Amino acid sequence: MPQVNEHPEILLYTRIRKSPYYYASRRHGVQMYSVYNHTYHPRHYGDPVAEYWHLLNGVTLWDVGVERQIEISGPDAFDFTNLLVARDLNKCAVEQCKYVFLCLPDGGIINDPVLMRVEENRFLLSLADSDVELWARGVAHNSDFDVTIKEIDLGPVQVQGPKSKDVMVDLFGESILEIPYYYLHRYELDGMNVLVSRTGYTGELGYEIYLHEASRKGEKLWDAVLEAGKPHDLAVIGPCHIRRIEAGILALGADMWYDTNPYEVGMGYDWMVDLEQGSDFIGKEALARIKQEGAKRKLVGIEIGGEPLGAYNDGAMVDFFGVDRDGERIGKVTSACFSPRLEKNIGYAMVPTEHSELGTELEVETPRERTSAVIVEKPFIDPKKETPKQELAGTAGGQD
Repeated sequence: MPQVNEHPEILLYTRIRKSPYYYASRRHGVQMYSVYNHTYHPRHYGDPVAEYWHLLNGVTLWDVGVERQIEISGPDAFDFTNLLVARDLNKCAVEQCKYVFLCLPDGGIINDPVLMRVEENRFLLSLADSDVELWARGVAHNSDFDVTIKEIDLGPVQVQGPKSKDVMVDLFGESILEIPYYYLHRYELDGMNVLVSRTGYTGELGYEIYLHEASRKGEKLWDAVLEAGKPHDLAVIGPCHIRRIEAGILALGADMWYDTNPYEVGMGYDWMVDLEQGSDFIGKEALARIKQEGAKRKLVGIEIGGEPLGAYNDGAMVDFFGVDRDGERIGKVTSACFSPRLEKNIGYAMVPTEHSELGTELEVETPRERTSAVIVEKPFIDPKKETPKQELAGTAGGQD
């Protein structure tokens, strides 16, 4: 019988898009790509665990040009964007960022971008992996909204880790320390116009640098960050899924999708799904009904026994793991990894609400074994996000 190739190559060709930093980031020895927003995305550079420790103890640079930037502008941009998202944008100041849900009419999550209000009537959606430009254009079509919706040539990189502030000060000066958590500021760097936000996908102190004309200037910015990072032992890594799982950060396409709603994933906070706001938003009626009736499923934190599960973004979790209770299949593990710091397997599982109590014992079927699991509190580390929100230069942290 033919032998299965566990790690086939991914084809590099014209049909899949390339990040503005594709040629710069590949110089560092990308070992694995995936495709995200129709774009090649470096997943790791050989040792995801070493990348994890470098993120925790130093400073790292990531190519996240796959976070496509959808700009909504025009006289009705505020009202239109407020229709798309479940938060009340009256509570979002200019140069503030918000983590938001875009929902379907039935309450399902279509995307969970970081929204940036760059001007009074100009918004950017920094996307997770789904086609929100098409969705937004469809919502606007034949409507009375006077808006322009387009993807713009604005490409981000992430600078993450406890020493990220030192690299950023060397790049932009001490004023970078005055940016509160989930705010942004404009800078000019050696002829490059950028937006810098205090955001990231790690639960660590970190920043994102959004470069204008990124398709033309991406390599120049990449090299500038590398040069500033040399004295601080900056390392180029892929997205650290071990750290994001520890931090309770969800991944669209794994932990949530169009068929899940904010209440099921434990993020139906009154400020995240603002049912009291005067304005309507897509999915509001359905979400009000779900809140009143109670979600039928719940995404829970779990500790999983057995052999170490890997780093999640290393090919160790090709499929969702089955979750059983009393011999019956009741749900699935959506993300899981071995946490080197906690020295245990951790993850998230979607289970019926009646089986979601803390301490509930389950069985999980991994590719290698059937093993025990137990429902625990999440996030697993730093539940109040004190690390990314820490005050720098006397600033007060914002709300994401």
